[in-house]
Amino acid sequence: MSETRQIDEQRLEEDVAYRYEYLAEFMGFDSDDVSAIHATAPKLFPLLPAVVEATYDKLLHFSATRRHFVPRQHGYEGELPESDEALNHDAGQIRFRKEHLRRYLMTVIGNPYDARMTKYLDVVGKIHTPKAGNKQIDVPLVQMNALMGVMSDMLLKAVSNLELDAEQKTRTLLAYNKLLWIQNDLINRHYAEPQPVLAKNQ
Repeated sequence: MSETRQIDEQRLEEDVAYRYEYLAEFMGFDSDDVSAIHATAPKLFPLLPAVVEATYDKLLHFSATRRHFVPRQHGYEGELPESDEALNHDAGQIRFRKEHLRRYLMTVIGNPYDARMTKYLDVVGKIHTPKAGNKQIDVPLVQMNALMGVMSDMLLKAVSNLELDAEQKTRTLLAYNKLLWIQNDLINRHYAEPQPVLAKNQ
């Protein structure tokens, strides 16, 4: 049996880079996984507009998610909808958010996994809470989990439909699965109070 890996649990709550490194090591998310994800970029990029449209079909279909697009989104300076009933796929703020989602997907599929990426994945969680951007934006965790579940389903389906040999397809699906779990943790952490770490003798 290998020697126990010592983890500073308090640091996990305070240092996002340390948290990411821990999650990646625990899940086995390594450079091979990143390479597998990057290899799909040329084939997945053309599919992203359809993924974004399908995602917003879901978001606009349910009142619990639809209502969060009425307050002004951080960075959007255009006309606001009068109510959630006025929202549709062509509303200025919806087009603005769709472009953000498309850029997010392009980033996680095509960019290097370095310190900058770690901060980016963490900010994705933070901006959906009053801790960043517009203080009126406070998306409940259940809606974030629902969104991540839909995104996971769509991305994994898209990868499954790519023309890859069986071994590469399995490796790529596993890589995306690990990535999505890491992203989900870096969302969830902004909704939870840090847990006190007990001393070893307690």
